[in-house]
Amino acid sequence: MPGWLEAGSWGLLAGAALVIGAAAGYLAPVPQRIIASVMAFGAGVLLSAVAFELIGEAHEQAGLLPTVLGAVAGAVVYTGCNVLLARRGARHRKRSGSQQLSEEQQGGSGTALALGALLDGVPESIVIGTSLLAGGGVSVVTVAAVFISNVPEGLSSAAGMRHAGRSKAYVFGLWSGIAVISGLAAVAGYTLLGGVAPAALATITALAGGAILAMVADTMIPEAFDDAHLLTGLITVAGFLVAFGLSQAG
Repeated sequence: MPGWLEAGSWGLLAGAALVIGAAAGYLAPVPQRIIASVMAFGAGVLLSAVAFELIGEAHEQAGLLPTVLGAVAGAVVYTGCNVLLARRGARHRKRSGSQQLSEEQQGGSGTALALGALLDGVPESIVIGTSLLAGGGVSVVTVAAVFISNVPEGLSSAAGMRHAGRSKAYVFGLWSGIAVISGLAAVAGYTLLGGVAPAALATITALAGGAILAMVADTMIPEAFDDAHLLTGLITVAGFLVAFGLSQAG
């Protein structure tokens, strides 16, 4: 199988978890505490993936300074885009309750939600594509981490969209489109960055890591701890250790 096609297939698989989560969040009356718990687990998974698969790998390949600069750049770019989208109604795009704005409350919020979902998913997918550039197979840990974390992201966001009165066609059209774009982003990561020097590739990996870390802190953790109960922290640690265990097994 050509490398670009393999990258796209893995990216599409990871993105498909968004549709699975959205189906559960939109069609089933999942209790808020369950949604918060699942989101806490997903946040722990992504935190581990960022630490060991992205930032850690970037540091090994390029050293401390490029890693720090890349991570800061990723966080700054993500935060800047997120601020702009928040002003258009996408601030609470991963919240499962009544925090999301409807189109009647703020015109254009539907488009902002779609762009926000795209902003959240693209860095993860690019990393999946670049993981194939080392000459071996795809990073199974990265794919697993993105897949596991995408389920609660889609679940929580779709539940919030239902509360905001978004139609079924909008919700499933959005997440299906993001899943396809996730595959294309993985292809882009593989094809466009194939000739990049290892140090530059490590910096780009750190950039994606910084963006993902900012996304976790800004959109996932608030939902995870919104209906916090005594096991929320433990569940987050469990997600972290599951992803860490996968990285060590790989």
